Amino acid sequence: MTATINTTNPSILLGIETSCDETAAAVVAGPNKVLSSVISSQVDIHARYGGVVPEIASRAHVEMLTPVVAQAVVEAGIKESDIEAVAATAGPGLIGALLVGVSAAKSLALVWDVPFVAVNHLEAHLYSSFLEEPELELPVVILLVSGGHTLLVLMEAFGQYRLLGQTLDDAAGEAFDKVARFMGLGYPGGPVIDRLAITGNPEAVAFPRPMYDNGYNFSFSGLKTAVVNYVRKHADLDVADVAASFQQAVTDVLIHKARTAAQQYGAKGLCLSGGVAANSLLRERLLDACTADGINGFLPSRSMCTDNAAMVAAAGWHRLALEGPSPLDTGADPNLALPFLNN
Repeated sequence: MTATINTTNPSILLGIETSCDETAAAVVAGPNKVLSSVISSQVDIHARYGGVVPEIASRAHVEMLTPVVAQAVVEAGIKESDIEAVAATAGPGLIGALLVGVSAAKSLALVWDVPFVAVNHLEAHLYSSFLEEPELELPVVILLVSGGHTLLVLMEAFGQYRLLGQTLDDAAGEAFDKVARFMGLGYPGGPVIDRLAITGNPEAVAFPRPMYDNGYNFSFSGLKTAVVNYVRKHADLDVADVAASFQQAVTDVLIHKARTAAQQYGAKGLCLSGGVAANSLLRERLLDACTADGINGFLPSRSMCTDNAAMVAAAGWHRLALEGPSPLDTGADPNLALPFLNN
């Protein structure tokens, strides 16, 4: 039985996101009207280490969360007393980072005497498209591609998801970071590979397309290894060509599986979400595929691809409408899974 959502009195929610290395807060009215969205990035802090250092991330969240929340409230043009619920990412993510956001959200909910809503970070990404395109017609297939996750999800209704496929090893974004690190290109790897690929030849190196016609699961570890082995054997390589060929291989697999899933399940649309959704080739190829197949394609703005609190507030609104507030003893869970219908 599908739950009914009461939309007659949309609430104003404060969203908090601290699952990894972005300290974010946002104010959202109802399920999709973004009043403010503030993000304090830690990229520069972690770049020197070649990746996110959990303890450093947690300390930065402690330092930045209060001013980020205050800025979000001011930019929204509201008073604290106008906030009717507080939503925070409870997992998955780095446990120390998650605890900062969850603890702060509970404290604010208690002080303001409003409901607290624990949000699944992956579910929040699923709602990012609806913040900018609220009229998206369900069902839709969502390709969620980030540094830690690669999922293919069928959203049948709000709160009802079917897992079609997931990565069996490295996520796509993780593969981008590892390849970039090995080639000495810096961190994060996705943006720099995207930039280099613009001037490279995507047909220069015939990298494998792992599990291309083998169901909806993904595997990028072997592709990453193929790139590493190629770089080791070719001292005179063209870095841009390698970047373009690697990016093409990843994109071929992602688009083929997403496109096939949309056709098989009769989806009315195909959406991208997650940090890798900012990749220029992936965005271009998804729209081309949707045009060719006669279905709607949606790309979130790049500000909505990264971890942000607006999507957390949106997911919190739906969770509050479907299930009510979360208990205040709800903890952070670094391995929190989405409640899929086929689990």
